[in-house]
Amino acid sequence: MNSEFQEYISNLLNENVTKINSVSGGDISEAFKIRTSKNAYFLKTNQASTLNMFQTEAAALKHINDTKTIKTPKVIAVDTFKNNAFLLMEFIESKTPTNSDFETLGFQLAALHSHSVDYFGWEQDNFIGTLPQSNTLHKSWADFYVNERLQPQLRLARQSNLLSGNECPPTEKMLQALQPMFQNTKPSLLHGDLWGGNYIISKSGEPYLIDPAMYYGHSEVDIAMTKLFGGFGDNFYKAYHSVHPEDAHTTSRIDVYQLYYLLVHLNLFGNSYYGSVSRILQKYF
Repeated sequence: MNSEFQEYISNLLNENVTKINSVSGGDISEAFKIRTSKNAYFLKTNQASTLNMFQTEAAALKHINDTKTIKTPKVIAVDTFKNNAFLLMEFIESKTPTNSDFETLGFQLAALHSHSVDYFGWEQDNFIGTLPQSNTLHKSWADFYVNERLQPQLRLARQSNLLSGNECPPTEKMLQALQPMFQNTKPSLLHGDLWGGNYIISKSGEPYLIDPAMYYGHSEVDIAMTKLFGGFGDNFYKAYHSVHPEDAHTTSRIDVYQLYYLLVHLNLFGNSYYGSVSRILQKYF
């Protein structure tokens, strides 16, 4: 970060910046921990063209926090400075989760998922990683999941020659296959990208969600992502499912919900995800 940008942040905070450290912030943006004489802040920066990505992230963090079910870091500012877009938030000092922390996370996520509306989707589109994520509203979960989640990623994979045309099932075939397992699903407020790197347990044991790809969808979508790469303890699942129990179709739905994330990874990172994508497509479609 150059001195001009640092001065701009100091003026924005009305606090003198005393120290800046580069920190791990994922694959997309640069991330910094900023210390002032009073507080610590987390800053994500990217090219100015990514401002909308940060704006939708900030809106999601606020929407989740406003439910009073689970915390998110407070957003200080979303703006551009010269060629940079940035998102400035409070910095949450984290610790390694205990079994009790995982239980709290499970209960609080379950409470978030109990926050509902009468549609699937969200009032604005956003991003999954760097890929656009369409949140066009639907009354039917099957219609939403096939048309706004699976088909856009399948088209992208087809265009990039990561999948062949005959590997990409048509919309009607997908709807027919998924309708039976999607009965009685109601909209839940989702984090949308809940892998092990997108929650924090604070020093005081409070869970925080970060980097959301938020919308209203079936609650098990978040659970599917937690199981894709690990990082969530058994106590998390016990607490969560005491509020939202599994049913006869849960195992199949987890597969189908992981398909979306695997397609995203196929489109972002290439052929190493092809085998997993192909297995689920062949199994269900």
